[in-house]
Amino acid sequence: MGKTYKIRAEDIVQLVTNAGGCLATDRITVDGCDVSYMYREKTARPLDTGWRFFAGDESPEYLKVSSHTDVYDINTIANHEPAILSYIDTPAPCAFERIPGSRKFRPVET
Repeated sequence: MGKTYKIRAEDIVQLVTNAGGCLATDRITVDGCDVSYMYREKTARPLDTGWRFFAGDESPEYLKVSSHTDVYDINTIANHEPAILSYIDTPAPCAFERIPGSRKFRPVET
């Protein structure tokens, strides 16, 4: 059975072009949760930006199930959370958490 995404493909708008790929959990793309934690790691894959996006409530058990995480274009995740656009050019390694009650993020130690 396929996933039912919170934002349908035909409703995705172009917010950023050619930004590359990233990983995000179903808590964001399927369940519609806000991005609460994101980090960027160095990667050897040309199309992989190294960005990883989480709702912040994923348990280790949840993350062990590979079908709970997928590869997306950064633009897709920006449609779920436009606030990430201010951070996507930050070089790896870096990590950010949402400032509670806001649409802004603050850096955290990696």
